Amino acid sequence: MEIKKIIVQVKNDLLMACHECDALQNVGDVAEGNVVLCSCCGQRLFKKSSTTTDKPLAFILSCAILFMLANFYPVMQLTIAGIEREVTLMQSALIFYELDNPALALVVLFSSVLLPAFCIFSLLYILLSIHFKKSWRLTRPLLVWVSRLMPWGMMDVFLLAVLVALVKLVSFSDVDLGIGFTAFVILVLNYAAAISSIEMHDLWNKLDSICKIDNATGQDACG
Repeated sequence: MEIKKIIVQVKNDLLMACHECDALQNVGDVAEGNVVLCSCCGQRLFKKSSTTTDKPLAFILSCAILFMLANFYPVMQLTIAGIEREVTLMQSALIFYELDNPALALVVLFSSVLLPAFCIFSLLYILLSIHFKKSWRLTRPLLVWVSRLMPWGMMDVFLLAVLVALVKLVSFSDVDLGIGFTAFVILVLNYAAAISSIEMHDLWNKLDSICKIDNATGQDACG
């Protein structure tokens, strides 16, 4: 179905600030599949996704499984002068520490391992909360932090660095790619698909709807 683009008109009930120009405008009910644009600068505000979270939940769940596989199984096995060494995803980031570059090791570890792990498992928690229509206590704080930190995740950049390193390593060592490498490649693709299927605006709206139901039934789980 061709995606329709509509310009926000100041005539509805829901206020929303543009991420680019900070213009405050009213946004009403938007049909599924439509892309909402800012009435001032024309930047994309959000796309109205489907009412269910099954697709992003499936992607994020597979990301969580693949992330564990990529960390528990070796990414590659190196053989240099008869010496063999297996390297996991976490160890590949810590190699810079062994090379007396702790600052770079910290940056790589944070942006390529710890931050993606936080985003993946936080999104899994959030999507499960929405899927079961339960406003769990940590859902809203986690969504705030995921929205802020997600752009800093750089697993795709780390994958490109690994591929470049492999080209150089094969010239003077035997390199055997492990299960962890396959899992990591699929993880990067799956994570990109998961992020593209998630609209933060819709997640907030769904959480607000769940909170209204919880408040009406006397439950006080909303943060």
